[in-house]
Amino acid sequence: MKKEILIKFGKKVREIRVRQNLSQEKLATKAGVHRTYIGMIERAEKNITLENIEKVAKALGLSVKELFN
Repeated sequence: MKKEILIKFGKKVREIRVRQNLSQEKLATKAGVHRTYIGMIERAEKNITLENIEKVAKALGLSVKELFN
């Protein structure tokens, strides 16, 4: 069973990514992660590390705090 926090986080990443008109591949490139990793985050298949949360936040032009609000 997927953890609720992973589901919420993944939905938030996808919502912001789509709003910014970024593909998963483009976001992955900006964040310095593999393109499939973004999809796994959005589908709550990965328990993302703090380091990668920071990378994704920066790639989206947000602080970590903003990403969690």
